[in-house]
Amino acid sequence: MFELNLLCPEERVETVSDALDALEALSVSVEDADAHTDAEQALFGEPGMPAPREGWQRSRITALFPTQEAAEEARQLLQAQDFFEGCIVQGVSVVQEQDWVRLTQSQFAPVDITPDFWIVPTWHEMPAAARRSIRLDPGLAFGTGTHPTTRMCLRWIAKHGDAAGQALGRVLDYGCGSGILAIGAAKFGATEIDAVDIDAAAVESTRQNAQANGVQVNAGLPERAQGQYQTVLANILATPLKVLAPLLSGHVAQGGHLVLAGILERQAEELQEAYAPWLQLQVSDREDGWILMTARR
Repeated sequence: MFELNLLCPEERVETVSDALDALEALSVSVEDADAHTDAEQALFGEPGMPAPREGWQRSRITALFPTQEAAEEARQLLQAQDFFEGCIVQGVSVVQEQDWVRLTQSQFAPVDITPDFWIVPTWHEMPAAARRSIRLDPGLAFGTGTHPTTRMCLRWIAKHGDAAGQALGRVLDYGCGSGILAIGAAKFGATEIDAVDIDAAAVESTRQNAQANGVQVNAGLPERAQGQYQTVLANILATPLKVLAPLLSGHVAQGGHLVLAGILERQAEELQEAYAPWLQLQVSDREDGWILMTARR
């Protein structure tokens, strides 16, 4: 495999990316050329919503081709186009053969949620400090414990679970992904857990991960969620959380908790407005620009 590496201004990113697709690149990726510097730009977007911008002020575009000849031909064709003005070819390079499994595994280390509660990939030894743990490997479904939204939800579970003398009771994990929140709830004393997702792969991932952790989780599609729950967890994104406001609020039992994540700090007010007819949301935790919002009936 060979990579064609380009440096392009923001206004050229979409056109150049489309051209690379037309030139039959195997893949096209766009990154901030100023990442990890003082000039780095944070861009946030949500599925189904327009991107905030097409790219970064200085975007690095990498296109993958099966042969060096194909990469060189794409370079020559791009350089001959008017729309390539302002772009720079950084070169064509061979993609080194690697043990991709080992490389992927090296990117995931144990994650401490609290000093004694850890998320640990199966290929790692258990940290000595871990009194409770979830064994979880990266897979097709979202949720490995590395994202701030997942960590904040798990911190809330650890605080309100049986370690604090308060039972989580019957739990609903809506949009369960890998099942990590449902498994965390089981580790902290939940009496019954329904974990639902619109993605069949996520449902299967949740079942497998629950079995690997020796806990009982009822995983299925959204219609499995029935009745009211003492704890309702939803780590999705702001837009679907707003749409789901009446449904999720209706599942919260008297005295129960609603825990929402996948929300940016700037979205707090719109979430509070969406849930106001049913529950009064408040910000309970924040990390790296993300917030955890909770309410109690």
